[in-house]
Amino acid sequence: MKTLLPSPRNHGLDTLRALAIIFVVLHHYVLFVSHESTFGWVGDIGWVGVDLFFALSGYLIGNQIFSALRSREQFSLPRFYARRLLRTLPNFYVVLALYYLWPWFRGDATLLPLWRFLTFTQNINLEPGTAFSHAWSLCIEEQFYLLLPALALGLAAMRRSLRWGWTLIALAFIAGMVIRYALWTELVEASTRPQFNYFKYIYYSTFCRFDELVAGVALALLRNFHPRQWRSLTSNGNALLAGGVAVCAIAFWLFLDDRRALPVTVVGFPMLALGFSLLILAALSRRSLLRSVKVPGAASVALWSYAIYLGHKQLCILLAEPLSGLGYPPDSATAACIAMAASVFAGWLLYTCVERPFMQLRQRYVPGNFKPR
Repeated sequence: MKTLLPSPRNHGLDTLRALAIIFVVLHHYVLFVSHESTFGWVGDIGWVGVDLFFALSGYLIGNQIFSALRSREQFSLPRFYARRLLRTLPNFYVVLALYYLWPWFRGDATLLPLWRFLTFTQNINLEPGTAFSHAWSLCIEEQFYLLLPALALGLAAMRRSLRWGWTLIALAFIAGMVIRYALWTELVEASTRPQFNYFKYIYYSTFCRFDELVAGVALALLRNFHPRQWRSLTSNGNALLAGGVAVCAIAFWLFLDDRRALPVTVVGFPMLALGFSLLILAALSRRSLLRSVKVPGAASVALWSYAIYLGHKQLCILLAEPLSGLGYPPDSATAACIAMAASVFAGWLLYTCVERPFMQLRQRYVPGNFKPR
């Protein structure tokens, strides 16, 4: 069998991916384990790590599709789907089996019917507090993977101009804001359980949370079909980095001030999409600190990030009781460090034992997105 050769890595994208998973793990620890501001504002705002993952996924998948459409070789939709499923399903199925086959692992939390996970519809009207609830983001990404290539191929087959693509992107942002406004006024504002309904109908909803995915696709479209504008835009990576940090800081401040308020619900997610897009552009710029500085450990954490994401929350919850029995309460630095280290180790183990072998199989049997010659 051919060995899986490592692809050249972008230090900036690795840093962003590692930052995203760190934010998510810290937030989930605060939300489900310590119930305190254990990590300050970082733990409180850490849920935005999911949005950063969305932006990265939108760009990376969009770039694969658009670069393939520009190629002389024929893009294969079945091979694209096969590559994505070999990348995402093995890890997911292993963790899903732990929840369904090992009652101790899932604890007392309610477990949704299996078909909701297998069809990636778990996020639809998802009630907070259920077991494996954080898989909602994976559902949205899988729905995105299913729709985007078919839509891109359809536009290409109809020989539509790039204006159609940019029009759809603009309409998607407008639609997201309109839908969030309508759902907030109808299901959150007048509800006796506004926080519950906010998460059920807005935070977990596909139609309310695709802003960052669409922004990533817009970056990919710009890179592949507007090369002159792309070169001009990425000529000053440090300015993009500063702009991205500034926009993200404003968005973070708005969400921290009142996360479920109507104005931030409507415009906050597009602001995150803009800020993260600027950071991704900075990571892709040749002259940028974000791209040139190699953060120790970031590449490894980025490589294991998907595996860490799937298992970290329940692992931290299960570790809380025995650590408390040893005299380390959940909000202590010792308990938090042990939980973080265990999450990274479990992610590395899942990556090594499951994800990497399947990636090797993918490299052997489905090495690209093009039809075989």
